[in-house]
Amino acid sequence: MIKSPRGTRDLLPPDTALWNFVEATVRDVFRAYNFHEIRTPIFESTELFARGVGEETDIVAKEMFTWEDRGRAESDRGQSLTLRPENTAGVVRAYIEHKLWDRGLNKLFYIGPQFRRERPQKGRYRQFYQIGAEVIGPAASGSESPARDAEILELLATLLDRVGITGWTLELNSVGCPADRARFNEALRAALEPVVAKMCADCQRRAVTNPLRVFDCKVPEDQSVIETLPRISQFLDEGCRTHFEQVKEILTAVGVPFTLNGRLVRGLDYYTRTAFEFTHGALGAQNAILGGGRYDGLSEALGGPAAPGIGFAIGEDRLVLSLAATADSVLRTPDVYIAPLGPGMNREAARLARELRRSNKDLVVELGDESFRLKKSFEAADKLKSRYILIVGENEVKADAFALKHLASGEQVSVPRAELAARIARH
Repeated sequence: MIKSPRGTRDLLPPDTALWNFVEATVRDVFRAYNFHEIRTPIFESTELFARGVGEETDIVAKEMFTWEDRGRAESDRGQSLTLRPENTAGVVRAYIEHKLWDRGLNKLFYIGPQFRRERPQKGRYRQFYQIGAEVIGPAASGSESPARDAEILELLATLLDRVGITGWTLELNSVGCPADRARFNEALRAALEPVVAKMCADCQRRAVTNPLRVFDCKVPEDQSVIETLPRISQFLDEGCRTHFEQVKEILTAVGVPFTLNGRLVRGLDYYTRTAFEFTHGALGAQNAILGGGRYDGLSEALGGPAAPGIGFAIGEDRLVLSLAATADSVLRTPDVYIAPLGPGMNREAARLARELRRSNKDLVVELGDESFRLKKSFEAADKLKSRYILIVGENEVKADAFALKHLASGEQVSVPRAELAARIARH
């Protein structure tokens, strides 16, 4: 038997009802904050991620699905392509390519699959899904303001509350500007030199190539060493310090709670200033639901104009996992199961189903089959957890009134055709 590849999975009913609920809810929230949807290709030029995400990040160095194009056109041959491991770089590429600043489009969101070749674990897959948003544009649009950072964080607090995530924690830090990080990296290298030999192989490599990534380490034995290392907050210049203070002031003013985490640096090289994660205890040790931050130099790194930006990505798989206990509350079961009884009743049942669906677009109607005996129709309606069963037989069609039975209470009444939709919707 052929199975889905390792690290992938099929999303099946009834779980997809919860996924649809989440996506519909977040679309409503994005609409309220004036965000517009963007859909970028699921594969891009490998160079985009090497330049945008960073060649020394684990994502680019170890986790991308990359191949050489063997297209028929000579211009395609030899081009290195990669399934997108994240979507911010693709959104910024589209922003530059289509000159979205000329259209006044600087608040964009996306929902879709991403791909990383990493070890599958609880809530983490090689094909995973992200919900994300970016605020990007010329400085004159206000995109570099600390108010934009606070608005994004307040949006996320609203979004998590709306989908039903309770007990979340917002962890906040500033990773400063490139000059701050240069000073910090120098101090970090010096601090790591006498202790790095005691750390894991990944940390030993990171200490040479990109010391900041040491803070990404999850190896328990390395945490005591990491706790002794300098923090980026000690190296922020006055501008970055003031920016961060204003973000915190606005969050306090609007009532969004947060905790400071000096070890939080995020996993991508393009981040500047504000960095954040929302965590939730239901996910265990790997408890981050979402994360993001500011990336004021990314547009220039990809050959575009100066366009300060801030964004986030929600791991939708992990978000849905956090909501698993509430799945039953969003699963929509049939309002009515139509049971045709006897030859020729499929036709009459189909007519009635169409009338009900057109009378009330919110009704969920399930059709049985005239070959079923009445007992089998009741069993099918019960298995589907339908609220009502509607009997369509020759006598009912002649009378233009139908037996409608409420399965939970057992109450059965005869209802004229014209009153059926209202009756079913009312109870």
